[in-house]
Amino acid sequence: MTYDELRRAYIEFFRARWHAEIPSASLVPQNDPTTLFTGSGMQPLVPYLLGKSHPAGTRLVNSQKCFRAEDIDEVGDNRHTTFFEMLGNWSLGDYFKKEQLPWFFEFLTDVVGLDPRKLYVTAFIGNEQRGVPRDIESAEIWRELFAAKGIDADVVEIGSESDGYRLGMRGGRIFYYNARKNWWSRAGAPENMPAGEPGGPDSEVFYDFGTSHDAKYGAQCHPNCDCGRFLEIGNSVFMQYIKKEDGSFALLPKQNVDFGGGLERIAAAEQENPDVFATEPLQDIVALLAKFARKSYDDGRYTRSFRIIADHVRAATFMIADGVTPSNTEQGYVLRRLLRRAALHASSLGLGDKDADDSALVRSAIITIEQYKGAYPELSGEEAYQRIRGEIWQEEVQFAKTLQKGMREFEKIAGEGSISGEAAFTLFSTYGFPFEMTKELARERGLDVDEEAFRENMRAHSERSRAGSEQKFKGGLADRSDDTIRLHTAHHLLLKALQIVLGTHVKQRGSNITGERLRIDFSHGEKMTDEQKREVEHIVNEKILEGLPVVRTEMPKSEAERLGAESEFGAKYPERVSVYSIGPLESAFSIEFCGGPHVQNTRELGKSGVFRIQKEEAVSAGVRRIKASLVRA
Repeated sequence: MTYDELRRAYIEFFRARWHAEIPSASLVPQNDPTTLFTGSGMQPLVPYLLGKSHPAGTRLVNSQKCFRAEDIDEVGDNRHTTFFEMLGNWSLGDYFKKEQLPWFFEFLTDVVGLDPRKLYVTAFIGNEQRGVPRDIESAEIWRELFAAKGIDADVVEIGSESDGYRLGMRGGRIFYYNARKNWWSRAGAPENMPAGEPGGPDSEVFYDFGTSHDAKYGAQCHPNCDCGRFLEIGNSVFMQYIKKEDGSFALLPKQNVDFGGGLERIAAAEQENPDVFATEPLQDIVALLAKFARKSYDDGRYTRSFRIIADHVRAATFMIADGVTPSNTEQGYVLRRLLRRAALHASSLGLGDKDADDSALVRSAIITIEQYKGAYPELSGEEAYQRIRGEIWQEEVQFAKTLQKGMREFEKIAGEGSISGEAAFTLFSTYGFPFEMTKELARERGLDVDEEAFRENMRAHSERSRAGSEQKFKGGLADRSDDTIRLHTAHHLLLKALQIVLGTHVKQRGSNITGERLRIDFSHGEKMTDEQKREVEHIVNEKILEGLPVVRTEMPKSEAERLGAESEFGAKYPERVSVYSIGPLESAFSIEFCGGPHVQNTRELGKSGVFRIQKEEAVSAGVRRIKASLVRA
């Protein structure tokens, strides 16, 4: 099966069982300031798993795009990727174990066609001290499912992963593990959960590729072994308990199912190949790279570089489509790290590029767009294509300018036998080397890097930058004069106009407003054309003439997010917020999280003149700045 075929087969399987299909959420979480990226299918649904009613009902299914930055350094083996699709189905107080486990087993064996003799499963061993029993029910359901396929499934007790390396398989097919492997809660193991926190046991499914065990991982092999023989392809979480004040657990009044299965991993199992990079579309990217580099993917000297480029470009393509641009902070820093790491490995393969049309990274992104745009419409269209192409090429060019000098500097530093924190900081601040790249290059040469000292240099740099910024600008509004307030309302109109003209990827990255002018920093990768600037001015002036009311409303943060209210990038908001809409709330031209002050009607802006853009310029890679004012005609 192709990814498209497998994804659709899964969704249709559960639609036939009365599940509503819901769209994938953005890679950038919209209402979760605790994490930079959406890393699981469950993450956007936490409020509903905790009791909130979902508008689509109690049975849900989708394929969620996910990114896990913590896996960047793991990419290079045959199974780790940073970006992946998580197939998911959920029961919100509806069905439970006796429906979920048979359905997933049926999907794997009867729809995908996996050999049930190559499937191995796990269950929770229990925690009697906390009042959580062994999950005998799941084990019994699995035993019956295997028996129906003519397979005797013995149950083996393991406990921890280290116990598994000591005890081995012992002829088992169903394995009991402890809470580190077969328990889910937001706080981790039962002992770490606060009172009132829900959680529950889970049951994983592993596919056995039958490869030889590598003893460097442990004396014996077991399903959770890292040797590569077994690959986890799905996990059903049964959220059925809540922790009490005395540390024990009680059953939740409504019990939920949260299932997640890696699309790429199920595809690898279906093809009976443990290498996820042998599945398309990753395989197509690898083939392109091999053709242009004139090197073989199967040559162990180059395999890791092929995998890193394919994974990182795919992840970067989806990030840019969701509005992320390369920068030195937060999501933008991760994107920059991916692209520069991919560019470094492309250089090691001899893939030097003169322009965007020759760029192996850009060509890899185009393959990603073509392969995924049917399932993820944010990748389709000329605007998305040009933005993705432009951001990748711009970052590649910028990095190429410093790479040669940076590598010379790195080799000079490496010749001293270790890399100090100050030297690592110089590589970052002067040569654009992400710290993780310095660590990777050092690791390849067997050198130590003083990470603690590097972090201290970064902290000192941040404090100096913050102080300088505070001296240069006061954040937000300089004062509350009439002219400043009018320009504050114009700022809201401008942000919306930029999104209309340039695209929905435009997000505010900073602002400063005085009585003389407004300044907005916003995410966009290219210089605006004169025509685009004139169109933005026209939209703002049109809304001024329309005399739209400017309305302040207090509401729950969740309601503001549902309405699509714009928020300042990186800002954290309380549970109840102030929102300003230009136009009535139900049909507003613009809605933003904002504390004010504003004019009461956009017509008041006309008292200061017409809106004009004075200057548009680059601030950093992927961030532009506009200075504008209201001038008398």
